[in-house]
Amino acid sequence: MGKNNLTGAWGEALAAEYLRKKRYEIVACGYRCRFGEIDIIAKNRKYLAIVEVKLRKNADFAQAREFVDERKQNRIRTTAEIYLSQHPTELQPRFDVIEIYAPDGMNTAKPEIHHLEDAFS
Repeated sequence: MGKNNLTGAWGEALAAEYLRKKRYEIVACGYRCRFGEIDIIAKNRKYLAIVEVKLRKNADFAQAREFVDERKQNRIRTTAEIYLSQHPTELQPRFDVIEIYAPDGMNTAKPEIHHLEDAFS
């Protein structure tokens, strides 16, 4: 497991904790199928949030959400369709992006977290 995997898992854990604090229930982490992967699937009373987590040192180059391009969005949508076919729900699916800015990587005392709801629309 390379450093990136560790950092990605760390970022996803931070994002999951953030969602729990916002009263979401974490349904799945790292859901995979042959089309792709979904970082986090979480639900609240109204939505089933399909969450892509983006971890960056800073926003100097571009905001993290800009890395979720159309191709990536389509892969996530297809993966979500597979997930929903296996796990039907009455909740409204929504695609979110959680950006985490951690200038000192995993040593960052207070990473900055931005939750973009309905980020693909």
